[in-house]
This record gives sequence, structure tokens and C-alpha cells, in this order.
Amino acid sequence: MPITGISRRTVLAAAGATAAAAAAGFATAPAAAAAVPTLPPGTSKDKVLVVGMDGLRYDRIDAANAPTMKSLMANGTYGLSLLYANPMAATSSGPGWSTISTGVWPDKHGVRDNTFAGKNYGTYPGFLARLHQTRPDLSLFAAVDWPELDTHGTVTPGADAKLVYDNDYVVNDKVITDATEDILRNQNPDVLFVYFGETDEIGHSYGAAHSRYLDAIAVQDGYLGRLLAAIKARPSYATERWTVIVTTDHGHVDSGGHGGSSIEERRTFVLAQGPGIAAGARPVDTRLVDVAATVFHQLGIVPAPSWGLDGKPIQQRSADPFDALYGSLTGRVDETGIPAGVLGFTHTAPSGWSVVNNAMGTGGMTEWRGWAFATDEFWSRAQRDQSRELNVRSRGVFAVADSDEWADKSFSGTYDSTLVTPAYAVSGASKVTLDFTTLYRQEGGQSAQVLVSFNGGTPTVVRSYTSDVISQPQSLTVNVPAGASSVGFRFRYTGSNNWYWVIDGVKIRTS
Repeated sequence: MPITGISRRTVLAAAGATAAAAAAGFATAPAAAAAVPTLPPGTSKDKVLVVGMDGLRYDRIDAANAPTMKSLMANGTYGLSLLYANPMAATSSGPGWSTISTGVWPDKHGVRDNTFAGKNYGTYPGFLARLHQTRPDLSLFAAVDWPELDTHGTVTPGADAKLVYDNDYVVNDKVITDATEDILRNQNPDVLFVYFGETDEIGHSYGAAHSRYLDAIAVQDGYLGRLLAAIKARPSYATERWTVIVTTDHGHVDSGGHGGSSIEERRTFVLAQGPGIAAGARPVDTRLVDVAATVFHQLGIVPAPSWGLDGKPIQQRSADPFDALYGSLTGRVDETGIPAGVLGFTHTAPSGWSVVNNAMGTGGMTEWRGWAFATDEFWSRAQRDQSRELNVRSRGVFAVADSDEWADKSFSGTYDSTLVTPAYAVSGASKVTLDFTTLYRQEGGQSAQVLVSFNGGTPTVVRSYTSDVISQPQSLTVNVPAGASSVGFRFRYTGSNNWYWVIDGVKIRTS
């Protein structure tokens, strides 16, 4: 029975399918029908449907009978990404859906496993809660059959009406589809979040390599197709601007299961189609935190800086110079643990940049001799469980100096390499600021320094790193000397079989 709440809010919670429906089974009889809740009438012509498919490994979609998702890929933007791993958070549903809903990484939202201990939704609420706060006139709906997403306040807060079912995904995914289809056809919602769990359940029971996993993808794709058909059947569809986003919280190993640090468990994606979203785009800089930011953008909402979002709209491309190297990345040379087909590194710097290796030792692993430019998958495959998986705030291609991996092959001397930016004009400015993101692990006698040089003069140190910095934005402001017309920055890393330093998202601005 529905529970009537305060103001515009209605909740429909179900403990699960009826015993008769469960006994009948999904394959032989329709599931028990849900009582469809009534939403307040929508007010926006910009509308968003977010569909979450739990544990859906993106590299299995191609092999599945999934015409709806494949059509969305062809007509929308499809970005692939990898998750974190412990000690930031497990590749589990609690952290994954928290990241999707809040638009921030686990070091902010606080959820590190399925206990939800440490959750910080008060500071970083889900996107439905944000929408209810900022646009209370919107009609918001949520439907889930992993009830923890409701009981812990991950997804459903802010919804004007919600459906919450237990973990019988085979039955309840269909019940959710039936109700959501009815709402789309006969009511006027503005933003909907719909969760399907069968892919995760089958992944645990049979593994991601099993044909039944492909069958589960096909079933969920069919449900998605029904929802899209219901949108297009709306009498007001021609005057509405719909965005559809499909995503997942984590992957699965071939034999089934997740929570660890393997590439298969870390696989995620964000698939989106709607106004301003390019057809057929395959961005290299997508991250899972981009879902919430995309929802806000499609509704014309500019997030306040105080929200602290880590994501960006999926259609906004990065201006990072390292990402321009993506098409020239090559495969492994000495790193035999990285599959031969994974293209992910180069020593060729972007235009205007350079790498100085005059003091660099000889030998060592070819891929990591001096500053290299690499992708998350290539670099983190070099060695698991040494916190390379925590490089979450880098996007696409980044710069990395890794003396630990370099020393895995016979070498002579020390690691000493400097990454040099182009020269930037500063005439008339009083200050220049260097912004970037970094992941730095300290060990022993290694050193990491940021240096500045004006008009090509002798570089001076403006910051030294002596302790770990785990994937955080950095901002360094330096006074511009009188008469200076140009500035350049350098990142110098030295070590001897120590750890590593990652640099990405470099921007120079003056004031």
C-alpha cells in the first residue's frame, strides 16, 4: 500500500513480489503488478531518464542481444571508464551507486563498501535530492529493487514517489519496468532513476563469461527498450527534450564476483543520448562521477562550487593537452603482464611540452624510463594493489613518473626526469596560477618538485612533495616579477626503485 508523506511526496514500498508470483516464476507467468504511484505533474520540457544496470560489464554488451543499448551507442555518447579499488573503496554496489548518485568519489561521499559506514550524504546528497532542493517544482521518481539504495539514502531521497522492492531481480525488474512504463505513458515526470539488478545477480551465480549473463543483458535491454518506446509514445514527446543515460556501478570477473582490483571488476561506462550529446562519440575522458553532472547540465542547472562535484557533463570534452596523445598510444614493450592488445603509453610529449632525461639512469623498463604518458588501464595493469587504482581524478591520458615500475628490469643510476610545460604569456599579470591534479606516493629518498621559470630563466622550486597525495586537485599561485613576459613550469621527479608521481589536467591562468 502507498504511504502518503508530506507535501508532494508519495512513497510506494513493497517487501517483494507476492508468493504466488514468485512461485509462478518470471518465465511462465507475469509478475504481480505494482500499484503505480501518482506523481505531481512535471514542469519541465527538459527531462532525464537514468537507468542503472547493476554489475554490467561493458565489454560483454557487444556479444549480447542488446539492440536498444547498441542503438543508443550509435546515436549517443558512450564513454568507458575504470573504478577505484581498495583502500579508497571496494568495487561494490554501495560505493558504485553512491558515486553515480552524488557525482563525487568515495573519498568525499564516504561509502567504501556495502555496509555504507561513513556515508556523507548530508554534504554530498544524490542528484534527486539536489534537484528537490534546487528545483522543487520538478516531478521526480525512483524505482529500485536493491533496497539498500533506499534504506541508506543513496538514490531515492528527493523523489516525489518511489518504488522499493527486495532482491528478487528476475521478478522485480519487470515489475519496475511495468510501473515506470505506465508513468512515462500516462503521467508527466521530469527526472526518473530506474535500477535493474538481474545482470549482477546472474554475474554472481554464473559469471560474466557465461551465456546466462548475456541473456540477462538481453532481458534488461528489452526493459530499456520498453521505457524508450513509452517516452516516444508520449502525446507531448515532440515538444519535450529527453535525455537518456545508462550506466553501471561495477563489473564482474569471468567466474563471477566483484569487490577486488582486477580490470574486469573495475569496468564501468556512461552511455547518454539527448540534446547536445554527440552521436557516436567515444570520449576517452569519461568518469563514473559524470552521471550526476550530466543530469544537472541537461536540466540547465549550473552546480554551485559548494557542491564539490568531481564530475562534468559527458558531452563536455577535456582541454587537457595529454588527451591529444590518445591516438598515438602504443602497446607494451617490457611489461609482459599487460595484454598485447592494450594500447596505452607513449614517451612523445604533447606539442610544446618536453621531457628532460639528461640525468636519467640507463636501462630499466622501457615504458617507464622517464616521464611517460599513459591511460588508467595501461598503467594500473602494470602492477595491481599498489594504489595505482586510486588515480580517479585523472582523465584519459595523464603524465606519470614511476620509478617503481622502471626498476623492475635491470638498470643503472637513478630515476631523474623532468616534465616541462610550454611557455605561457604573462605580460601585464601580477600573479600566475598553476592548476593540476596529482597522485603522489612517497617513499625513502625520492623527491618531487614543481619549479617555475620566467622568461626562460633559472627554474626555482615553488612546491616540494614529501608525503602522499592521493588524487587531489592542486593550485599553486606565484607572483609575476616585473618585466616578465612568459612563464614555464617543470615537474621533476627523482628516485631509486621508489613510488610514482602522476600529473594531469594542467592549466595555467593569470590575474
